[in-house]
Amino acid sequence: MIDWGVAQGTATKLSRPGPDLSPAEADDVVGELREAAARSTGPVREFSDLHAPDTVQAQAPVLVVDRPRWIEANLGTFEVLMDPVVARIEAGRPRSGLAHAVGSRVSGAEIGGLVALLSGKVLGQFDPFWTGPRGEGGRLLLVAPNIVHVERTLDVDPHDFRLWVCLHEETHRVQFTAVPWMRDHLRGLIDELTAATDLDSEAVQRFLTEGVGELVKVLRGTSDASLAELFQNERQKAVVDRITGVMSLLEGHADVVMDGVGPDVIPSVATIRKRFDQRRQGGGGLDRVLRRLLGLESKMRQYRDGAVFVREVNEKVGLSGFNAVWERPENLPDRAEILDPAAWVARVHG
Repeated sequence: MIDWGVAQGTATKLSRPGPDLSPAEADDVVGELREAAARSTGPVREFSDLHAPDTVQAQAPVLVVDRPRWIEANLGTFEVLMDPVVARIEAGRPRSGLAHAVGSRVSGAEIGGLVALLSGKVLGQFDPFWTGPRGEGGRLLLVAPNIVHVERTLDVDPHDFRLWVCLHEETHRVQFTAVPWMRDHLRGLIDELTAATDLDSEAVQRFLTEGVGELVKVLRGTSDASLAELFQNERQKAVVDRITGVMSLLEGHADVVMDGVGPDVIPSVATIRKRFDQRRQGGGGLDRVLRRLLGLESKMRQYRDGAVFVREVNEKVGLSGFNAVWERPENLPDRAEILDPAAWVARVHG
């Protein structure tokens, strides 16, 4: 169904080269990012009051990578997550060897092109679905060339910016290592989304009759829907609402933590935040269209809405009251509660 080798080759070929750095400069960046990640651990855990247990499963390594390595890591995760969908499609629609080979290469090229585009945008990422050789759960990826590119574009202090990025990403690492059920819960939601996926001709027809009109709105700038949203059925939308709630919580919480810790350890944090928020708004018309189609606009809303949720809940019930969100999956907010923090407080705290 998907030729992952073609995806890897396409993404690597299409990804843009990073900033021009000498070998010595690259070594310095890698070393500083590793040090910044280590420095972030204590302040993040103290501010959030989240502490990972001393187990192998909670030991998520920190890796400083370039764009090709990020591509390789993400395609590996995509393959694991998409295996159930591929298995369902191939079981229901057996094809000839030639058709299968051609189709899988086309699909691989499409995925490779998408990942190549994203490879130049991601600064850091916690991959909760990677399992290490000793059973480690998850890994943190810091994409060095992208971090250098953005710090230069924003014209901010590189040392401060690197630590600032690490504060955000370290928060994600703590969220998954200190909350042992989070990884399986998120994987369960993805499996539910897979089970709700339409694989029949009616789904395609529905897109042709309804989705094309929405796609035109996206291109005109009158809709914030992504390509994925155009294909969603009602069952999928219900699961996506829950996934959106979780992701908004995780991203918003990371932003709140980095802003809470930042003033104590990063002298230029106010300048960095102001310029970075301007960057999040996107560039020109074509850039905005691509961001909508790829779901990046929705991602930006997750940061914003999630941070508002975290701050308002903390104001109402304090840090210990907010941290009830990590006690069990039933305490996680859905999309509606992210936008209505008082509703979450009433449900969880009465």
